[in-house]
Amino acid sequence: MRFTEAGLKGAWLVDLVSTFDDRGSFARTFCENEFHEHGLETRFVQHSISTSSRLHTLRGMHFQKVPHREVKLVSCLQGAVWDVMVDLRTDSPTYGNWAAYELSPQNGRQLYIPRGFAHGYLTLADDTVISYLISEFYCAPAASGVRYDDPRLGITWPAEPAVISERDKDWPLLGSA
Repeated sequence: MRFTEAGLKGAWLVDLVSTFDDRGSFARTFCENEFHEHGLETRFVQHSISTSSRLHTLRGMHFQKVPHREVKLVSCLQGAVWDVMVDLRTDSPTYGNWAAYELSPQNGRQLYIPRGFAHGYLTLADDTVISYLISEFYCAPAASGVRYDDPRLGITWPAEPAVISERDKDWPLLGSA
């Protein structure tokens, strides 16, 4: 794996390094030793998969409130996504900033999203499948979000959402969450 800082304090791109032979390829998607060497979370108590059948489905921008804040390691198993994270840590030098990366099986990228970040994505293909490693158990009362189109954040999305839940449309603006 190759670790590259992802533009926001504590966030990382994790590029898979594949080996190839006549059978196909092999790549590690997680190694406790390598994550520990970079000072990253190594305990992931939930592994989840999200499927989206339609192009330009938007999910986000989600986070869990203190004390249930979580680290996520996100990868795309099928299709492609524009994956966005926003730093919501008020004591961070990158507070209120966002970064986005395309994730797909072809580019073999994973996004390491630290505690205190909102996360969301827009699908760039039909039948997209996302995998999450999550460091904390889901706690419904701690679930929250901010608006994907918050003018204060100014996130640049590659397309308007074709599918978005009412809940995701109705998240508050930053500072109200």
